[in-house]
Amino acid sequence: MDFLTNVTEALQGMSLVELTGVITGIIGVWLAARQNIWTWPVSIIGVAAYVFVFYDARLYADMGLNAFYVITSVFGWYEWLYGGKGHGERQVSQIGRRELIVLLLLAVAFTFGLGFFLDNYTNADLSYTDSATTAVSLMAYWMMAKKQLENWIVWVVVDVVYVGVYIYKELYLTTFLYVVFLVLAIMGYFEWKRGMENRPIADVAT
Repeated sequence: MDFLTNVTEALQGMSLVELTGVITGIIGVWLAARQNIWTWPVSIIGVAAYVFVFYDARLYADMGLNAFYVITSVFGWYEWLYGGKGHGERQVSQIGRRELIVLLLLAVAFTFGLGFFLDNYTNADLSYTDSATTAVSLMAYWMMAKKQLENWIVWVVVDVVYVGVYIYKELYLTTFLYVVFLVLAIMGYFEWKRGMENRPIADVAT
């Protein structure tokens, strides 16, 4: 009952900026699951809105992450249009083992490096958790920009953690957003996997 009361109060007190981030965020991920190129311009609006939301919540790693998303969304936009064979549209593929290991090592190093900085030199809350979710999200975003199927698995893992973090921070509208993201990530995985299976083997190879 207290939880529902808190949710109601959060909805009443939510800002237009957060509402914009929620709506465009959901639409952006829904479009990504369907490999629609409009995911990138829509997502740029959403992540830009959340730069301000997370600054207010003192989740500085998440704030920086969304600022970085604005830049990398342009990269993803270009990659989806011209990153394929002969500078054509990029198709869904699977990540290679070497690239996955490199990304995991970078995520671990980033987590401890940024976590130490935030914990010792800022008033950030949940420094290491925030840094870990930021690192893994960067990994997932890079994989999504390259249309690698496994990006959705990484999003599922990090979204579960985010739901817990935002409940703790009493960002209930954002919690709802990440529950939706979690569902869309599961849908996106099966949608992309089905698309790969329906393509000729030669086109699926990385």
